[in-house]
Amino acid sequence: MKTLTRAFFLIALLAIGLGAHTQTLKVGHVDSNEIMNDMPERVQVEQELTNFEQQLETELRTMANEYQKKVEEYQGNVATMSNLIRQAREKEITDLQMRIQDFQQSADQEFNEKRIELLNPLIEKVKKAIEDVGTEEGYTYILDAATGVLLHIGSGAQDLTSKVKAKLTK
Repeated sequence: MKTLTRAFFLIALLAIGLGAHTQTLKVGHVDSNEIMNDMPERVQVEQELTNFEQQLETELRTMANEYQKKVEEYQGNVATMSNLIRQAREKEITDLQMRIQDFQQSADQEFNEKRIELLNPLIEKVKKAIEDVGTEEGYTYILDAATGVLLHIGSGAQDLTSKVKAKLTK
């Protein structure tokens, strides 16, 4: 009987301890993709990106048309060209081809930079809102269900990095 009482008492203590612990640990999650997609500013950002992309594509098409025209002109007249003129035209075509490739690489990089520039204010706004909700509601952790990234770490969270590093050095 005493063993049963002790076991019950031990279980009760553990339940109380776990209950107190779970009250201090509050975990939530958000779907950042859904939040971003519902933001009215997102439509404007997407429109600006589309316009920018169209400008880059227009320039690339212009360069490609010029290249195609030079190749056709070269092919049509190659039989009647002197060596010097043929070499000059080939160099001209090769240089234009290299400019097109360089432009395409630069355009891709510039588009990505523009995308980051336009999306960063939205991302920061969402991060701040998540931080505010986490702090106001007393969440210890808020995870992003869309990416699995930890978005909020509350004041009650424990960073175990140093303990894990110490364990690894033993």
